[in-house]
Amino acid sequence: MKIAHVHFYVEDALVWQDWFVSHLGFQAVTDYMIPLTLTNECNEYGSFHTCTKVVKSAAVCFLLSSPLLPTSPVAEFLRQHPPGVADVAFDVEDVEKAIALAAQHNAKIIEPIQSQEYIKWGKISAWGSLTHTLIERGRQGGQGGISSTSPPPPLSPSPITAIDHIVLNVAQGDLERAVTWYEEVLDFQPQQAFKIKTDRSALHSRVMLSRNGGVQLPINEPASAHSQIQEFLDVNRGAGIQHIALQTPNIVDAIALFRACGLSLLPVPQTYYSQLKQREKLPLSALELEAIAQQEILVDWKEDTQKAVLLQIFTQPIFGQPTFFFEFIERRFQAQGFGEGNFRALFEAIEKEQIKRGSLH
Repeated sequence: MKIAHVHFYVEDALVWQDWFVSHLGFQAVTDYMIPLTLTNECNEYGSFHTCTKVVKSAAVCFLLSSPLLPTSPVAEFLRQHPPGVADVAFDVEDVEKAIALAAQHNAKIIEPIQSQEYIKWGKISAWGSLTHTLIERGRQGGQGGISSTSPPPPLSPSPITAIDHIVLNVAQGDLERAVTWYEEVLDFQPQQAFKIKTDRSALHSRVMLSRNGGVQLPINEPASAHSQIQEFLDVNRGAGIQHIALQTPNIVDAIALFRACGLSLLPVPQTYYSQLKQREKLPLSALELEAIAQQEILVDWKEDTQKAVLLQIFTQPIFGQPTFFFEFIERRFQAQGFGEGNFRALFEAIEKEQIKRGSLH
């Protein structure tokens, strides 16, 4: 299993296509093979009631859909939620087996198995309004290339290479049920568990991993009334995807580029880096740490590993409301898992933003 694409429902697909091109260096794509239910719109994909654009960077593919008419399913979604992720699609080896497993565990089948040229797919309802499209590709059913008519991006090539993980937020008390759902319905396995607590709020998190290791899905629930997870659930009006982590081989250069293109990122105080220097076995040179501190990137490592370092940074919410954001991540020397130090630093950084908004006192 691997992530095929992520489908965002937004108010204006063209505006967001341009945003991904200008801010993150994605390319607009005109020949990505997607299920027939979306085809024929905006002169490219979709239908008479929905406009869909597609952007790609290496293995990362995002679909961006907006309503052309009130009858569009995107319009219905946007009446219930702010813009965000509506569907996470997975490539699977055997879609009939995958849909049968989902049905066996009483998952709601939204679209029974259909086929088009070299792909077969079905769609299931997941947590909240989130859905999962399961796609099986034939030998010639590739992802599709980038059309030669695509406009050249300002960042060429984009420093983003893959999706590292996707994070789902669920209501308090639903974490274990969500873990069980992904275990039974999609055959994920539970991995790390986190309990993050500050003076003001708390969260619990479980990391789910597909059996082949190709998909990482951390699931969070709030553990206090004013948790940032609770704020997300309130504003999003239900469970949903909180953020997507995008891999890059050189995060320092990538973030410098993104900042130059106007991307807004969560600030990290310089005192954070003073504290880092106090930790034992810091696996970075003074010069490296200075460059990392200049870009306000979070650093984590385990003292028992030689060079494995986790470097992470987070955007401000991209849609205006305090809901969806992106993470950028570099895993040096096959750094595994999710650093608890970085998790806590992110939690505290978002708390500061909550205080600015007046949603945390």
